[in-house]
Amino acid sequence: MPSSPTQNQPKPKPGLTLWFNRFASRAAHFTGTPWVFVTAVLSIVLWAATGPLLGFSEVWQLTVNTGTTIITFLMVFLIQNTQNRDAVAMHIKLDELIRATRNAENSLLDLEELTEDELDQFRNTYEKLAEKARQTQQKKKTAA
Repeated sequence: MPSSPTQNQPKPKPGLTLWFNRFASRAAHFTGTPWVFVTAVLSIVLWAATGPLLGFSEVWQLTVNTGTTIITFLMVFLIQNTQNRDAVAMHIKLDELIRATRNAENSLLDLEELTEDELDQFRNTYEKLAEKARQTQQKKKTAA
């Protein structure tokens, strides 16, 4: 009996990659909570309220500019890591659905590895199939 794809799951990556993946997942989950959003809004409101007290000084402006720049810079990498893993997981799931579906076109497995020209060829083929299906549907409607 052939082994199923779930029996051949890869082992977790050791070291820094595993640590970063876990950290990025937890950070993305945490920063996506309503409490973090409320905290961010309250921080900006507090910062804005202290403006008149500090005379809208350069230090006052630099504080929020530096803080938001650093947070944004770091979040880009966390979000990209999360998106990369989510995209890979989605492709694996779609590949499994294609593989397991009877009469599916198995050449569509792993399309994300193709060049732009190869993808264009597939797109053109499926655009023609879609157009043919629409024409057939239209003929059925007019005949009814």
